[in-house]
Amino acid sequence: MVAAETAVRGTVAEPGGVLVDTADVPGGGQLHLLRHGSHFEIMFGNEQLMGSWSYRSEQALATLALGGLGGQPQVLIGGLGMGFTLAAARASLPAGARIIVAELVPQIVTWAAGHLRHLFGGSLDDPRVSVEVRDVHDLIVEQPAGFDAILLDVDNGPDGLISLANERLYSNWGLRVVRSALRPSGVLAIWSALSGSQLHLSPEGVRLRRRGGQHRHRQQRGQSGPYDLARHG
Repeated sequence: MVAAETAVRGTVAEPGGVLVDTADVPGGGQLHLLRHGSHFEIMFGNEQLMGSWSYRSEQALATLALGGLGGQPQVLIGGLGMGFTLAAARASLPAGARIIVAELVPQIVTWAAGHLRHLFGGSLDDPRVSVEVRDVHDLIVEQPAGFDAILLDVDNGPDGLISLANERLYSNWGLRVVRSALRPSGVLAIWSALSGSQLHLSPEGVRLRRRGGQHRHRQQRGQSGPYDLARHG
């Protein structure tokens, strides 16, 4: 039986799921794509990374961060997942926007065009969207002052890493790199699996705020997935 909309990341899979495919994670480990009736979930061992029945916080990651962006903004999304953040970004952004999605695991991109295509709708065909099979950290480093918004939904956020290499995104020096990649008034939004995320308490987060940046920590009601919003002032 599939869990309700309030199901959270980080729970053990419901029994009876059908294994559809597997994907090797660069650096080690394997993802499993499971089907539960009409729903899908992606697992890393016994850790649930995402399920198609639970998506409101992924949508909110984009809608809260991108509302009001006009002109021709350039947005970077770290993590393709099941496409819910991407779809919300498309709905929130103007026709002149450019949306770059960085996905580390090649097979997730293959699933998006295959097993999970019904979840993506027309997202992959949107001319504003490009998907790069790369580490989002590398894209951030390569484009100083290149983005009006950076949305990170990598692993389970700063408190739920499945890959220690991703810690560099959320460390103090990692946040400094992200800050340098944002344009003036640019926005950083981060999805976190745990409401106790310490990201907003880090010394670099405090410095961002003191230097004119704005910071908010929100909890999506009825789901896991609080998200942090920081604006580069």
